[in-house]
Amino acid sequence: MGDERFEVRRTVAADPATIFRLLCDPRGHVAIDSSGMLMGATGEPVTGVGDAFVVHMDRESLNDFPELGRYDVTVRITAFEPDREIAWTVLGQIRPPIGHVYGYRLEPADGGTLVTSYYDWSDIDPVWRERNIFPIISEVALRATLGILARTVVDRGREVAG
Repeated sequence: MGDERFEVRRTVAADPATIFRLLCDPRGHVAIDSSGMLMGATGEPVTGVGDAFVVHMDRESLNDFPELGRYDVTVRITAFEPDREIAWTVLGQIRPPIGHVYGYRLEPADGGTLVTSYYDWSDIDPVWRERNIFPIISEVALRATLGILARTVVDRGREVAG
């Protein structure tokens, strides 16, 4: 996509509303995370721009900053269009805030929903740009998360139907 943004796509065998509900739920983020950093989440499902929840993190899976140990970040919603798009930035204790954005776009498609996952660090603060640590998550990790998302919504659909 460019030097400062990844986008990956996958058709998921579920309707946009089902996928969107999962993406609005803090525990849904933990359930589909492929990085191994998300240990848990606290908060209610989000309903609009500005809503937030806390994610309990551990960077050990990346082995890049072992001194961080376990820590919390706040996920703040920056885009919210029901059943179409959700995006957020991550706020932590570090200053200045980094400014990277994660998100999903959902489009009805034959066989379900075309899900686009994106990770954009084009507007990060210059302090973090100078450190040359981006991207933190690889394009492969985004693609893996889509695979977990596909499995999770299908499994949850079976639980509801069963």
